[in-house]
Amino acid sequence: MKKVIIDGRAIGENEPPYVIAEISANHNGSIDRAKEIILAAKVAGADAVKLQTYKPDTITLNSSDDQFKISGGLWDGRTLYELYEEAHMPWDWHAELFEFAKANDITIFSSPFDNTAVDLLESLGAPAYKIASFEAVDIPLIKYVASKGKPLIISTGMADETEISEAVSAARDAGCEDLIVLHCVSGYPAPAADYNLRTIPDMKERFSCLTGLSDHTIDNTTAIASIPLGGVLVEKHFTLDRNGGGPDDSFSLEPDELKALCSGVRTAWEALGSVNYGRKSSESGNVQFRRSLYFVKSLDAGHIISEDDIRSVRPGYGLPPKLFDDVVGKALAESVKINTPVSWDNFEK
Repeated sequence: MKKVIIDGRAIGENEPPYVIAEISANHNGSIDRAKEIILAAKVAGADAVKLQTYKPDTITLNSSDDQFKISGGLWDGRTLYELYEEAHMPWDWHAELFEFAKANDITIFSSPFDNTAVDLLESLGAPAYKIASFEAVDIPLIKYVASKGKPLIISTGMADETEISEAVSAARDAGCEDLIVLHCVSGYPAPAADYNLRTIPDMKERFSCLTGLSDHTIDNTTAIASIPLGGVLVEKHFTLDRNGGGPDDSFSLEPDELKALCSGVRTAWEALGSVNYGRKSSESGNVQFRRSLYFVKSLDAGHIISEDDIRSVRPGYGLPPKLFDDVVGKALAESVKINTPVSWDNFEK
């Protein structure tokens, strides 16, 4: 399966996992905090930071009708408009944050929520786009994003197989050639038991694309476990302080946790390696602890070996123990000393 390249970084099964730190609403209304998050993501080892580009008026309606009120969960009792008015990242911050990320050598892109957001991000030279889970059913938006010819990542939280297929087809029909589809559970936070990670290899085969994970669990176990199943990308919400009081802080990783995630997914990827039954480099010094055949007596040339003359012991520098019966009955071509390894060179040919 082909690689996807974002801002010069190759993403694929034979590449280290790509880690995205999602800033989302964790700027908490401060551009300086947003910059601190970007720097902290860089230090932790993330490959990219991601924004969300919308205005309250481009994502919902200013209504207090029951359909627009949130019931239960982190944002209970608030209207959608109130939530997004607090959570959105001001559009006039985007250029400054793009430049800041570039100056600090970390990739930055965003999830657009309507066409005007795409236009803004295009003007800033966004190297890729991410379609958020709740927008995976917005086929016109997907087509518009795909028409820009950039790599596209689609999250699939709440989407069923048919809806994912429609989103993938829309992206490809509109010209997207570099697509990554993320398995996702749109719970905030989401329990690990909901993730059904075996979906990842099925998704890869079913939609013929690279796959990854958008992870809303509290710790890193689920994200790391996605790598051996074929995940090439992991996205996690990221904050400076989980108790910061912002809309998304409580289910986001803190800096030390993001650092552990970056290390953990890469270690999991390295551990996959390839099919290899041979002795590994780290085992080379441990031949001393294997068993092999040793002479337990000093013997003269011409002696016929009996079962009492040799033994299977550690270290492993002699013939393997499976040859015990083959050695018994052989005549020595030379004298041997006690406690020396048995070799075919010891015997008459």
